[in-house]
Amino acid sequence: MAGTYRRDEVAALVDHTLLKPEATEEDVVALADEAASLGVYAVCVSPSMASVAKRSGSPTQLVCAVVGFPSGKHLSAIKAEEAHLAVESGAGEIDMVIDVGAALHGDFEAVRVDVAAVRSAIGARAKLKVIVESAALLLLGDEETLLTTCRAAADAGAEFVKTSTGFHPAGGASVRAVELMATVGPQVKASGGIRTAADAIAMLDAGASRLGLSGTRAVLDGLA
Repeated sequence: MAGTYRRDEVAALVDHTLLKPEATEEDVVALADEAASLGVYAVCVSPSMASVAKRSGSPTQLVCAVVGFPSGKHLSAIKAEEAHLAVESGAGEIDMVIDVGAALHGDFEAVRVDVAAVRSAIGARAKLKVIVESAALLLLGDEETLLTTCRAAADAGAEFVKTSTGFHPAGGASVRAVELMATVGPQVKASGGIRTAADAIAMLDAGASRLGLSGTRAVLDGLA
């Protein structure tokens, strides 16, 4: 299985991620330096660390910042301002967390409005990836809940739907979730619990076009 993709091909699809609350500026500088050496697509950090990541590592390195992380229970206006400030600090992509409870309650219009607020705040200056916590939606809802949530994100202008924060007790990415999400329209970022080359390839084969990894080197070391 690991022979299906070359190391450099997978690296070019990776958001090298550090979202631990105890992360320091020195940790983010090290992340950016490692990202440059690994040849990954982007680094993904907390919004307060976007400027640190932007001035570290490779001068061409793309920075992704999370918004409403990890609960998604922030007011839409707060998410929008957080996204705006992250872009002003150098982020070229935003990964926002939806209100999972609203989706489970069937209030998909609230999901759409929430995503639209962030989309409006960043305009065309950054790509928008929407974290839906697919494991929770499948566990506490059903497949149609996941699909309809992804459609709401797409309708609001998201370029990507993303499986997970990696912090929810329901779990991270799954092959089935990625397969479902890939049918909706936006690109899919698989994130959460992807620790081996086999895990990464399974997600790509299921339809993911981006991977969120914290143990990037270990995954890439499993590829030729």
